[in-house]
Amino acid sequence: MSAVSRCGMGSSGGGSGCKATSAGRQVSIVRTTAAPQKRMARAQTRSASAEIFRRVGYFASLPAAELSRLAGRCTTRILEPGEALFEEGQPCRGLLIIAEGLVEIRQISFRGREQVFHSEGSGATLGEGPLFDGGGYIASAIALAPTRVLFLPRTDVLGLCQRRPEVALAMLKTMARRVRHFAGIVSDLAFRPVIERLARHLDAAVAAPGKPGVSMELTLTHAQLAARLGTVRELIARAFSELEKTGVISRDRSRVVIRDPARLAALARGDDDATRGGDRVT
Repeated sequence: MSAVSRCGMGSSGGGSGCKATSAGRQVSIVRTTAAPQKRMARAQTRSASAEIFRRVGYFASLPAAELSRLAGRCTTRILEPGEALFEEGQPCRGLLIIAEGLVEIRQISFRGREQVFHSEGSGATLGEGPLFDGGGYIASAIALAPTRVLFLPRTDVLGLCQRRPEVALAMLKTMARRVRHFAGIVSDLAFRPVIERLARHLDAAVAAPGKPGVSMELTLTHAQLAARLGTVRELIARAFSELEKTGVISRDRSRVVIRDPARLAALARGDDDATRGGDRVT
């Protein structure tokens, strides 16, 4: 006899049931809700990704349907601190959006000298330049904290730019700002001595500029500062010593006190007279 009969809650409860086998035994049938749960989880993930896209400046004005479509095309990557998001020279396959965390963009020379260009946090995008020209990344990106990144394939980005020219124009503005930033770094390295670069860093970091006696906690080591300011640790130490000797700052371990904010600001502007009386660190 073939098995054709069902019993229990199989048809009404949506949970379990049983059927008769050819041997006359009752075999339990369990119907799960795994598929609907998975669909719900995917929908929630897409909705969360769409909200992240909305926080990106050049996607903010897109309609909900377009944002949802983009969210459905993206994938997610989780990074631990110190893990590389991409390496210098690696081909760019698409646009990267930082959902949460912090990423540092840096280059390392053949001799091991490091240059930090900038860091980016939640809502920032990476890779626009090589995405459009088809080349590789010009630097490496390293996670500084637990980081979650969305990846949108290159074909989807280019298709969106063709459908929505305003997105392409907004991306060009982002790229132009970064070109200006990199041009500023090149100018600093070529024309500004280390002491001026350090002064500008300190002046920008002070919470209440212009007030004498304001202090700040220096969270970076001399080596980390050197990587950001395009020099070596020894010259950073010399620049700090000169700022102390000329009365611009004082230090107590990692705490820096601004004693002469006017001279610090003058140094940050590149006023050569601000270092009178001291050795110039180049």
